[in-house]
Amino acid sequence: MTAFRSTALAALGLAAFLMVWEAAPRLGLINPAFLPPPSTIPAAFLREIELGVWGEAVWSSLSHYVAGLAAGAGAGIGLGLLSGMFSGFEAFTAWIVRLLRPIPGLAWVPFAIIWFGVQPSAAVFIIAIGVFWIVFFATQGAVRGVDRDLVEVAQAFGFRSPWARLTKILLPAATPGILVGLRTALGQAWMAVVAAEIFGVPGVGARMMQASSLLSTDIVVVYMLTMAGLYGLFDTGFVALQGWLLRWRA
Repeated sequence: MTAFRSTALAALGLAAFLMVWEAAPRLGLINPAFLPPPSTIPAAFLREIELGVWGEAVWSSLSHYVAGLAAGAGAGIGLGLLSGMFSGFEAFTAWIVRLLRPIPGLAWVPFAIIWFGVQPSAAVFIIAIGVFWIVFFATQGAVRGVDRDLVEVAQAFGFRSPWARLTKILLPAATPGILVGLRTALGQAWMAVVAAEIFGVPGVGARMMQASSLLSTDIVVVYMLTMAGLYGLFDTGFVALQGWLLRWRA
């Protein structure tokens, strides 16, 4: 299948989806208050921009997103490297990981409020929790998956210290796997943004909850599409960065 045909089919599928979405509330199959037709979304978007609400909400959420992603990914990579490199550290933390890993991010909301109050730092904490485990396991698995023969060759050439093994062998070989985890974390962080802001921290999530309480579902859709668009930009940028970092593999 040619690239042109694939693009045409994708556009056709999107057009069909929008037509069905538009027709359902127009024909009375769905209450427009519950699901507004897509033709009403541009006007709602313009109203939000004119009021200055959209820019403020997006800026707040972006600040939470970037800080939470950086904190969670940084901790995940650091501890994942330690766990992957040292079996003793992995054994020491094994039951801690098994205890904490199944707890969903939303379960930490009460503690986030108690510890940080209804502040941006609480949202950053929730986002970081959501990101941490993805990056931790991706990093640990990538390091564990490095060919042991490479490590032995490195030791034979004098790279015996943990730092030398990390910088010369393990980190370069594990980078592709770590980047896969980071790309997954980009999307997970956006999903965590709404959960982190629904308890009152200003941002996209708080604005969505406010709009839904007033049955302004067109506003809710505006912010849903905003998050999808922002994720697309971040993901596209990350793929470009990933290609640049892994250009040596070409």
